[in-house]
Amino acid sequence: MRKQRRALPEASLSFLDVISCGFGAIVLLLVIARVGDPSALEEAENQLLGSVKDYQERLFEIRGESVVLDERLKSRKEQLSELTERVARLKAKLASVSKQSNQLSQSQSREKEQLQLVLQVLSEEMQRLLGPEFLQQNQLVGGIPADSDYIIFVIDTSGSMQVAAWEKVKKEMLNILDIYPEVKGIQVLNDMGQYMFVNYAKKWMSDSPEMRKNIISKLANWAPFSNSSPVEGINAAIQTFYKPGRKISIYTLGDDYQGRSIRNVVKAVDKLNKAHRGADRLVRIHAIGFPVHFPPGGTPSASAIKFAALMRELSYNNGGTFIGLNSLN
Repeated sequence: MRKQRRALPEASLSFLDVISCGFGAIVLLLVIARVGDPSALEEAENQLLGSVKDYQERLFEIRGESVVLDERLKSRKEQLSELTERVARLKAKLASVSKQSNQLSQSQSREKEQLQLVLQVLSEEMQRLLGPEFLQQNQLVGGIPADSDYIIFVIDTSGSMQVAAWEKVKKEMLNILDIYPEVKGIQVLNDMGQYMFVNYAKKWMSDSPEMRKNIISKLANWAPFSNSSPVEGINAAIQTFYKPGRKISIYTLGDDYQGRSIRNVVKAVDKLNKAHRGADRLVRIHAIGFPVHFPPGGTPSASAIKFAALMRELSYNNGGTFIGLNSLN
């Protein structure tokens, strides 16, 4: 029996493989090959390279700034560490000061209790010795009678006082004002009789916290002419402001006396103030001497000694007190 042959395929598998590879190679070449205007492609490449260069330069700048910032951060950390240590030391000091303050407060409290006990015992003893009807006859604060309703300051405004003692003058005036919580009138003159506040010349200024502040504030720049003699100011104060029934105290603040005769001044003031060893006086005259002319380890000037002698005699004769300061601090 005769065999029949199979029909051959039109294209074998190998042929199809070759054809497929050929088409793939053509497609790949189309993908890889530069298609278009060569100049446009070159321009695009140059722009891309420029952008890459810009980004690289920016990267370098950022890295440099990062180094600087790291150094600043390190410095700030060191400063913070130092400040933390200082804060710790200050807290330790504050704790120590608070402890000392508490101890001082407790000590003052104990001393106050002891003082009250002593005063109570002393009062009981005085009452036993002097009787229950005993009344203290004077009103003294730090040795200064504080029974006046009006106060007048007579201040030496000479150059020596302005330069060396003016800050101390302010403090002493505040101390004097503190003695009198409230008065009916205040006045301030210099040793020549010139008024601190011209609008209040020859009349009383009403007492108030604001007026006291104004006086101390005005004192800082108040510098009228002075002959370093309190006589004119004291005489002007007595002649202008005394009236029967007024309790007036004059406070004289100075450092020296350039006049010739102490005796003549004392006689003139005694005659004007009608003083008789503290009796029948019109006004009290107090004085505070500032040690401007007292060189350390040296001898006081003759004018400073004359001032002390004059004011001690005037204050004694006119019911007042003379206080000689030993320091300007």
